[in-house]
Amino acid sequence: MESLAELIARVAQPGRVDWIGLRPDRRAAMQVVDRAGVGPDGLTGDHGASRKRAVTLMQAEHLAVVGAMLGQGPVAAEDLRRNILVAGINLAALKGRPLRLGGVVLRIVGPCAPCSRMEAALGPGGYSAMRGHGGWCAEVLEAGSVVRGDPVLPDD
Repeated sequence: MESLAELIARVAQPGRVDWIGLRPDRRAAMQVVDRAGVGPDGLTGDHGASRKRAVTLMQAEHLAVVGAMLGQGPVAAEDLRRNILVAGINLAALKGRPLRLGGVVLRIVGPCAPCSRMEAALGPGGYSAMRGHGGWCAEVLEAGSVVRGDPVLPDD
């Protein structure tokens, strides 16, 4: 029988980077890019945050969940103001572990709570729809670059 540690360490498949967005200023419109440099303080061209919140990640699969809670189709990634949208791998299962996205290694440090701007971006109930689906904050362990389509895997 496998140990719990072995089960936790296993992923079913690699994920992939589906979308990359930069927030040039605090309230500026998102800039969608195909590639971004990533340094200790986050994505080059992003307005930045603390080192523990240098990069924000979200599951692509949650766009449909949030939309369903609003009674509509999937919401647009740029409305949620996260940096990187990842598909095909459970980010929650990778919390606290090194995670490789192309040439970058991150560590998910905790949830990225929604902000009050979600009401304006998504309509009434937008804040509540995002609760539990707001994504993750990550710190940068290895700087490099990330490209849309890059594989996403644990880097233990």
